[in-house]
Amino acid sequence: MLKIQTTHLPPDRFPEYTDPFQLLNSTTMAVNGLANKLVTRLSDEPSRQPSPQPTHFSVPQKVNGNGHRVLRSATVGYIAPEFAGKVEQMKQVKDILAKGGWIPETHIHDQVEWFYTSLGIDDVYFQLESVEVIATHITSLYAAKVAARNRANQQDAIRLDMEASDHAIYIDTSEPGRTELGGPRYEQRLEAKYLDHTGRTRFRVETFRSPGTISEHTSSNASLRCYFVYQCQFVDANPSPDETRLEVISDRMFLTKATKNTKQIYADIISLAVSRTGPVIEVFDIEDSQEKRLVVAFRSRTARGMFSALSDLYHYYGVTSTRKYVEQFSNGITVICIYLKPSPDSDAKQLPIEQSIHQITKEISLLYCIPQNKLHTLFATGDLSLQEAIYGHCVWVFVQHFLNRLGTEYASLQQALDPKNSLHAEILSKLKRRLRTETFTPDYILEIILAYPELVRALYASFASVHLSVGPGYERHSIAPTPAAEVLSDAKLKEKISRDVSNEHEEMVMTAFRVFNMSILKTNYFTPTKVALSFRLDPSFLPEIEYPKRLYGMFLVISSEARGFHLRFRDVARGGIRIVKSRSKEAYSINARNLFDENYGLASTQQRKNKDIPEGGSKGVILLDPKQQDRGQEAFEKYIDSIMDLLLPAETPGIKNPIVDLYGKEEILFMGPDENTADLVNWATEHARARNAPWWKSFFTGKSPKLGGIPHDTYGMTTLSVREYVKGIYRKKQLDPATVKKMQTGGPDGDLGSNEILLSNEKYTSIIDGSGVLVDPNGLDQEELRRLAKSRAMISQFDISKLSKDGYRVLCEDSNFQLPTGEVVSNGTAFRNTFHLRDTGLTDCFVPCGGRPESIDLVTVAKLIHDGKSKIPYIVEGANLFITQDAKLRLEEAGCIIYKDASANKGGVTSSSLEVLASLSFDDEGFVNNMCHDKYGQAPEFYKAYVKQVQAKICDNARLEFEALWREHEETGIPRSILSDKLSEAITKLDEELQKSDLWKDERTRRAVLADALPNLLIDKIGLDTIIERVPDAYLRAIFGSYLASRFVYEFGSSPSQFAFYDFMSKRMASAQ
Repeated sequence: MLKIQTTHLPPDRFPEYTDPFQLLNSTTMAVNGLANKLVTRLSDEPSRQPSPQPTHFSVPQKVNGNGHRVLRSATVGYIAPEFAGKVEQMKQVKDILAKGGWIPETHIHDQVEWFYTSLGIDDVYFQLESVEVIATHITSLYAAKVAARNRANQQDAIRLDMEASDHAIYIDTSEPGRTELGGPRYEQRLEAKYLDHTGRTRFRVETFRSPGTISEHTSSNASLRCYFVYQCQFVDANPSPDETRLEVISDRMFLTKATKNTKQIYADIISLAVSRTGPVIEVFDIEDSQEKRLVVAFRSRTARGMFSALSDLYHYYGVTSTRKYVEQFSNGITVICIYLKPSPDSDAKQLPIEQSIHQITKEISLLYCIPQNKLHTLFATGDLSLQEAIYGHCVWVFVQHFLNRLGTEYASLQQALDPKNSLHAEILSKLKRRLRTETFTPDYILEIILAYPELVRALYASFASVHLSVGPGYERHSIAPTPAAEVLSDAKLKEKISRDVSNEHEEMVMTAFRVFNMSILKTNYFTPTKVALSFRLDPSFLPEIEYPKRLYGMFLVISSEARGFHLRFRDVARGGIRIVKSRSKEAYSINARNLFDENYGLASTQQRKNKDIPEGGSKGVILLDPKQQDRGQEAFEKYIDSIMDLLLPAETPGIKNPIVDLYGKEEILFMGPDENTADLVNWATEHARARNAPWWKSFFTGKSPKLGGIPHDTYGMTTLSVREYVKGIYRKKQLDPATVKKMQTGGPDGDLGSNEILLSNEKYTSIIDGSGVLVDPNGLDQEELRRLAKSRAMISQFDISKLSKDGYRVLCEDSNFQLPTGEVVSNGTAFRNTFHLRDTGLTDCFVPCGGRPESIDLVTVAKLIHDGKSKIPYIVEGANLFITQDAKLRLEEAGCIIYKDASANKGGVTSSSLEVLASLSFDDEGFVNNMCHDKYGQAPEFYKAYVKQVQAKICDNARLEFEALWREHEETGIPRSILSDKLSEAITKLDEELQKSDLWKDERTRRAVLADALPNLLIDKIGLDTIIERVPDAYLRAIFGSYLASRFVYEFGSSPSQFAFYDFMSKRMASAQ
């Protein structure tokens, strides 16, 4: 194949030109049936009915009986000015070909005429390219035809590709309506290179199929498909995202070519797309023609692979395209327009085009969620339908995280070994990691699934039989029927799996499908419009040996950019949502392997951390796919929207249909910012309000003050709690902070790190952040550190002239860097990753304010212990899960005073809880007037006072717990890391008992406790009765239980006497009177 590179062409070379197919009579292209025999199977086999994804036709106007608007053929497509110089150009091309001598002179005229008139190539091509380039293309195609004639098995395979930086041309031979998996796959190629690339430039695409066939064989329907790619030249390259005027947001070539009718269609659909998170779909009939015009609009680059996947979708339903357009608009909207008609195939039965188009439009929403699924080849070849393939993809994700990889042998070994023996614990830790890594890799799991499409189909039928339901509120004809294949019971599915598979591993993987099906309480899979797939799972399937603390609720979300979980340990729970990015494929593999365990650990930590607030612990983690590292915002928006599908009742038939809800109770989630999501929570709040969620005010904490949020970083909420523990150690040990040598991970660019620097008065000797390591044995310049903290800059911006002669800075990109001691650092990143484990002798107090979970584990902790003594005397764990529990115990055993994350960094959760409380207590008007900053950024007086009360509450809660932990450790000698958990468990257990007790039922007691627990400012402003009326009962119960339980345990310890609570309540009630 000859690949030709053309020269770069300036934007002014884009002319006005004609759409060649506009002039063709649609009846000249014979339709002899359907190309894809799978459609016949679809009609004959009830089990192959398509998934119900009905579209809504968004612009109500005069329509046909099928719901489609009718377009007159003369108004369809693009303006048709001709290239006036075409005849003269053809002469010049013939002269060049004659001089070249590659094509016999007797064939030159026919080849040129064929190229100019028979391929459907647009006039813009001929005006755009030079005669030399056109002659080269004709020569290449002639050579391809000659070569094809000599290939007995591929006589019609003519191919040409040309790629330049600003445009491209691809020509391929194919049969209409068929997907050729073994071909050059030009659609995937141009998609990856031009449509879905990560650069700022945008490209539009036009594709045409040549009229008739190019083969001399009557049995062949092969024709040429031509693809033309052009770089966009926008009128305004940076408009507002809400801008919808075509004269502002369009590409200049589109404005030149498009008919008035086409512009109106695009204007209508774009005006809808800018306000949607998912695709907008329209179908138009073309007057006096079988052809249909399908138009899909969506946010650019939110569905990578959509262009080529659409081809596979309509091929599956026996339909082919005559022409396709991808138009880009500078407001961030992509519009794909496809002209569809039945595929020619004399051997197949005719299926009405209306039915085919109906199924296609219903499944576009599902395709948009995951355009390229892992079972896509089985869909493209017809072995699975789209809904079956995407279902299989979802279970493939599930299996990776939840296959019981450890087995009974591990459980037996765990019972045989002594968990208190550090050597035994280390062996178990290494064994667990290896079993999870090596037994079932994602590729191995996929290999097994791909081998059993019939099992996938049977398991999908079981899934659909439960969750596909036609409920009240919309027309039955708008949804496809429940699959009528024999739906096997779980017992029969188990028998079928055992009978069909070949070995134990295959049985384990396919059995996980059954576990998945039985665990789903509700899903948006069959909701007509969606942006990602979400599943509310019953977590009872989790093995207790791996996850001893039972989860209350669990969501799994799968999108084209990412996968994610949301886990909570109580009905009323709150926690942050984080996005995990991966620098390499290897890093992604590690992150994917640890995703659920990390999420579980974070939620568990949050549960312990939330001991003295109403909400239990929850956490959400979103893992970006390896090739989607720049799509964090899109992944977050899809994650939130798809979870909301399962929280809100469906109110718009055809758009959000009722779902099958096996959970059966209202759920409200409280979320907040975490890694890589701090700037996205405003969108989530506004989106909840736009979707009419009654709890939009309290849905997300950490939002902008203009939306009533209390930002943790601005007011140092998390740091205030950490500082209370640091200061508590200094107070108890009678240390002068100015003499304490301090190390910190998480630098001045982060929330916790920056505020720790601003509030500290210790002698900083080392700071590690994302950019590298900063060290000075004589103390880092405090003013320079404060400057960085205030500007949220990394240590890479530190003025190294302010280092002493013994100080140094090693950045991640540095190599062969010589330290003042003479040591040479070969790799800056490796040095950064392990610096906190080095024996520098420069650290008295270590405060991790950032870093990945398990940065210190049972293996690496040995580097911090010498001769049985900890090299670091004091550690306050500000960063979540920075040190594993077993490593903490080893450090405490070696004499380190350590306070774990669940105790130390709870300031943020306290702030967020009080933010939620204010959101629930105020009505919408009161919330705006008292909690929202005005358009000038001015805070209401109530807001200012409330923030101060929140800060005081954080410090008070932290001091109470610090004193309780210090006192109980002194009395019992139990490690503080264990005591922290014991206190949390004691508070949590008592909290749950109190919520169900007669104390709650007693109105006098209930009101007295709530009056103490609720902030005075809220009571004074709103009134206790009004707050009780507005705040959900479950939340009030949680306030009541958590307040009493935490105050009691902080005062009497985790193992109080049986009479202690009576004394405690007697005193409280006496003071209340």
